[in-house]
Amino acid sequence: MLSADAQELQQLMMRNRAHLTAHGDYLDQTQSSVSDLKAELTWCAERNWRFGIYYQHELIGRVDLLGIEPPRYGVGYWLSEAHTGNGFAKQAVGAVVDFAAATCGASDLFAGVSHGNTPSVGLLSRLGFQPVARFDTYTRYHLAIR
Repeated sequence: MLSADAQELQQLMMRNRAHLTAHGDYLDQTQSSVSDLKAELTWCAERNWRFGIYYQHELIGRVDLLGIEPPRYGVGYWLSEAHTGNGFAKQAVGAVVDFAAATCGASDLFAGVSHGNTPSVGLLSRLGFQPVARFDTYTRYHLAIR
C-alpha cells in the first residue's frame, strides 16, 4: 500500500468500524486520520511491508508484515465485514507467508488474535500456525518456516 491509498483505507475502516473493533483488535486504527494513515503508509522500513487486499479493483482489507526481529516477523491482517467468509483473508495471508519466506528469508511468523475472534483463529490454524502463548486479551500464534 502507498500513502496515496490512505483516504480509501480510512473510508474502508470507517465503514467497518464496528466489525474491526468487535474484539478490540483495531480500535486505535479506526480512529486514525487520513494524515496519520499517510504517515504510516509512508514509513515502511526495509523490513516492513503493508499490503492491500483487493477484490475487483476495490480495497477490501489489509495485511502487514513487520520485521520486528528478522528473520522473525509479525503478521497482522483484517478484512471488511462484507468480504469475510469467502477465503480472501486466507489467500492474502497465505501469499504474505510465501512472500516472507521467499523474499525476506523469514524463519518464524507470529500473529496475535484477540480472545473471541474465532474466524481469525480458524484462518491461522488452516495456514499452519499454532498457539504458543496466552495473554490477558489475546493469544499469540506461531508458524515456523522451513
